[in-house]
Amino acid sequence: MSQLITHTGQIWMVVEPVDMRRGIDGLSLLVQQTLGHSPCAGSAFVFCNRACNRIKVLLWDGTGVWLCHRRLHQGRFKWPKWGDQCFELTPSQWEWLIAGVDWQRLSALPPVFWSSPTGHFF
Repeated sequence: MSQLITHTGQIWMVVEPVDMRRGIDGLSLLVQQTLGHSPCAGSAFVFCNRACNRIKVLLWDGTGVWLCHRRLHQGRFKWPKWGDQCFELTPSQWEWLIAGVDWQRLSALPPVFWSSPTGHFF
């Protein structure tokens, strides 16, 4: 988790914005009831506010719970559109997200130019 927390589990991004006043108990309850995950399974859960300028990370490390808060002074975190409840981030996507880079574009495939063997298109 960017040198602060040694983490080898999954990183789940929660798409719906949350109230940043929520603490460990409130976010753990959200993970259990809304997402159907166990907050104590070793995964990290990343939450964002409506303005996309703050994130919180909830992580159980086997001994206790970490709740980390990050605020950008300029710009916004690149957050997906609402719809899905959550999805998994790769470690490299996580690093780009917290750096403020558009991590969704980094894994985009280049455009594919298809041509038929005969050279004719439909």
